[in-house]
Amino acid sequence: MTAYRYQALDSDGKLVKGVMEGDSERHIRANLRNQRLRPVAVSQADQQTEGQRLRQLFRPRLGAGDLALITRQLATLVQSNLPLDECLSAVAEQTRKARHQGILLQVRSRVAEGHTLAYALGEYPQIFNGMYRAMVNAGEHAGFLGPVLERLADYGEQRQFTQQKLQMAMIYPVILLAVALSVIAALLVYVVPELVSIFAHTNRELPLLTRVLIATSDFLRQSGLWLLLGLLAFWLGWRRLLKKPTRRRRWHRLLLRMPIIGHFITAVDTARFASTLSILMASGVPLLDSLRIAGAVLTNLVLRDSSGQVAERVQEGASLNRALQQSGHFPPMMVHMIASGEASGELETMLARAASNQERELEVALGATMAILEPLMVVFMGVMVLLVVMAVLLPIFELNTMVN
Repeated sequence: MTAYRYQALDSDGKLVKGVMEGDSERHIRANLRNQRLRPVAVSQADQQTEGQRLRQLFRPRLGAGDLALITRQLATLVQSNLPLDECLSAVAEQTRKARHQGILLQVRSRVAEGHTLAYALGEYPQIFNGMYRAMVNAGEHAGFLGPVLERLADYGEQRQFTQQKLQMAMIYPVILLAVALSVIAALLVYVVPELVSIFAHTNRELPLLTRVLIATSDFLRQSGLWLLLGLLAFWLGWRRLLKKPTRRRRWHRLLLRMPIIGHFITAVDTARFASTLSILMASGVPLLDSLRIAGAVLTNLVLRDSSGQVAERVQEGASLNRALQQSGHFPPMMVHMIASGEASGELETMLARAASNQERELEVALGATMAILEPLMVVFMGVMVLLVVMAVLLPIFELNTMVN
């Protein structure tokens, strides 16, 4: 059976939407008529209209929180010894979003046809990434699908929690910067021209700061819209340039060399690498496969290339800690902890501790950066307002001197 998305009219003429399983569109239409609904449109749940495709460009199909919740529900049902297809059907009934429901029912249809869950999830690689499918595959083969899904849910929730902390840390500086720029722009566009107009009748040359302020104000009033359009065009062009892997790799290498940004990117990606590698190995995925999958989750292409070289060295017989050390991109503390784990036979545990250590260091570094950035924003705003005030007051001081 296949999942279909339908639109129908009820007896009151109201439009009803939903997802239903059936053998064909004709079967779905017949079921709708039996429910006293008049079918309007019926299509497979995994098919999208043009408008839906455009909307998907601006929002993710399945967020980290939604995926973690679905995984948690599925893990609970699987550990209750229910058949897998019934578990998927129950989770689909609990979700409120039609798109998510359609995906789950499509996965259930493949499982009901005799395919493995990992194979069914492989039809949606944009939602269920390589790490997710590899862990599910290992859990199915080892007979521990429930515990593996529990680990995946824990990983997804932790990842969502980390992202939320980063976002919350950036909210205040971003809002403060936006307010500062808005206030300065309003002063230059609306306030300054009115104040400076009182000096238009004087024949004396205005101070340099005042002339600069007037020129900036005139530019913003006359070309402010073009400036915004130019910035938007630059941003779109920059994104288009970075679509080419070679240019994006050069940009990522430059980011790693920056003092604060490079440390931040390295901390985020290496923590993600260690936690992903730990959960994959704890789920029974072989080390080489785990290294390749963990490398694929890295966002920086330079670090991703380094993880690929690490996998090659391990395949050639080198130890994991030596391979990481030779790459030169992984923190020394992580390398030492992995070396200790390899020596003691507790590599998965030490990888998890290394990931936790990296996340703690990241939180400390982020807190210190925000502690410095927030007062700098206030100082920046104060300096800019002071310059505007001085540019207006300087001519007044000169006129007062002439009168005296």
